[in-house]
Amino acid sequence: MNDILQFFANIFSDFGLTDAIDIIIVTFVVYYLLRLILETRAQQIIKGILVLVAATFVSDVMELHTLNWMCKGALTLGAVAVLIVLQPELRRALEFMGRGRIVSGIGSGEKENSKRVVQAIANAVDKFSNEKTGALIVFERQTVLEDYAETGTVVDAVITQQLLGNIFYEGAPLHDGAVIISGTKVYAAGCVLPLSTSQNISKELGTRHRAGLGITEISDAVSLIVSEETGIISMAEDGKLERFLDAKTVEKRLLDIYLKGAAMTRFSKARSIFNKATDDNARKKEMVYGKPGGGQGREDDDAE
Repeated sequence: MNDILQFFANIFSDFGLTDAIDIIIVTFVVYYLLRLILETRAQQIIKGILVLVAATFVSDVMELHTLNWMCKGALTLGAVAVLIVLQPELRRALEFMGRGRIVSGIGSGEKENSKRVVQAIANAVDKFSNEKTGALIVFERQTVLEDYAETGTVVDAVITQQLLGNIFYEGAPLHDGAVIISGTKVYAAGCVLPLSTSQNISKELGTRHRAGLGITEISDAVSLIVSEETGIISMAEDGKLERFLDAKTVEKRLLDIYLKGAAMTRFSKARSIFNKATDDNARKKEMVYGKPGGGQGREDDDAE
């Protein structure tokens, strides 16, 4: 017993603050890596690598030279294969590490505007649910969704219930795609999103739900989905889908996002400034040269 106590005493005799910090950091890294592995298809790949490692060790001990050579070669190629196969998961992990959650709060004026926007979205979603109108609305947060916005049509309009109703009205040109909301504006509509690769999605759910879930697997965006067949409202975040929501719950969740400032990204503000500057520049050119395709300007008008 004394030997055991002496053993632990020797271990912790030189234990300091830096050692504690080191252990905490390593624990966090290992925990996050394990959680990432368990939540993705990496689990099966890691199992395969562990089998290869065990086979390499056993073949080395038993002096099975040919098998040992093959296992070592497979491990070398496996390291490269893991980087290729798990590229989406690694990208998501790196984005999570580099994603800043510190966003400036919304002022009193913006707070009222956010409440108005959230109310308009909740009312529109409630109407879609009652009328069984399919809809997919994506809320841009810290991860920029410009690449997916470019697959649709840039709208850059203030959010209203009527605007969302017109976009998702059956037969409208943009009703099949997703709407991307940046800040308090509808930035783009009719957008194409990546489909989820998860194997745990119910077979009852179609492309709209897979797209709404897929965008949250590769970014920190939040998506709202309304089923065209059942009218069920769903919300996806961080690669997880929550179904059977009502308008009040949707309003509460979105209000929490907006009031925390997560939806008001620095990029969306910069984009708004850039768009405004571009519009102002276009107006100045229009005043000087006239509208494109609208004649040769004021001199031609006077000539007539």
